Amino acid sequence: MQTAGKVLVVTGAGNGVGRAVTLEALRRGAKVAAVDVSQAGLDETVRLAGAPGDLAGYQLDITDKAAVQALPAQVAERFGAVDGVIHIAAIIQPFLKVWELDDALIERVLAINLWGTLNIDRAFLPVLLARPEAHLVNTSSMGGFLPVPGQTIYGTAKAGVKLLTEGLHAECRGTSVGVTVVIPGGMSTNIAGNSGVSLDIDPERAAKAAKNLTTPESAARQILDGMERRAYRVVIGRDAKMMDLLYRVNPSGAAAFIARQMKGLIGG
Repeated sequence: MQTAGKVLVVTGAGNGVGRAVTLEALRRGAKVAAVDVSQAGLDETVRLAGAPGDLAGYQLDITDKAAVQALPAQVAERFGAVDGVIHIAAIIQPFLKVWELDDALIERVLAINLWGTLNIDRAFLPVLLARPEAHLVNTSSMGGFLPVPGQTIYGTAKAGVKLLTEGLHAECRGTSVGVTVVIPGGMSTNIAGNSGVSLDIDPERAAKAAKNLTTPESAARQILDGMERRAYRVVIGRDAKMMDLLYRVNPSGAAAFIARQMKGLIGG
């Protein structure tokens, strides 16, 4: 599905990759309903876009099922029926082992990353299935196929998103709806800060790691390119591509490698 002339919903549009996807989609000629829990973030996205008539912001908590179910009609009233959904919104967990997390933190991570995705998908799929051409993009993570110590609950949710999206791809075969799962590695965004997670990383280590991170702008181009070619999945970043290959060949070796990389972020 080409981006130009389409009505797209982008979640997580108030910052990071969601904002970059919003701006890139506008540049490619789409009308965008930008969704985020942060009104301040949405306002900044609108400012960066130059407040065009092709962009509208919707402050929304994706765990609020009733609010999400009302969103398709709200967007249709402004732009017409939705042609595509690009779901980016997510949070990470504090860098703690599972037994160190309290129930509220676990429930919040699962609610936003897994149930929030399911809420968005179920609200918009009936609309997308009625369109002559449509597309759904969900965002998983490298942590959704590879265990990352200190992010096990986040990874559990993202593994669920991966299989959910692949299942929807299978269920939408023969329909007008294409479905893509995005699997990013390390990104140069402020997801930790936006998730309320503080990081205590040695500055030298942080600077070294930053060189290998994918920018939101690059990720946005890859996501939209993937949508346009109806890709089954889009793996973003050299780290995600390398670990995807290594995990297929040697799962335990790949897991051990990531565990070593996480030393210093979590105990043990």
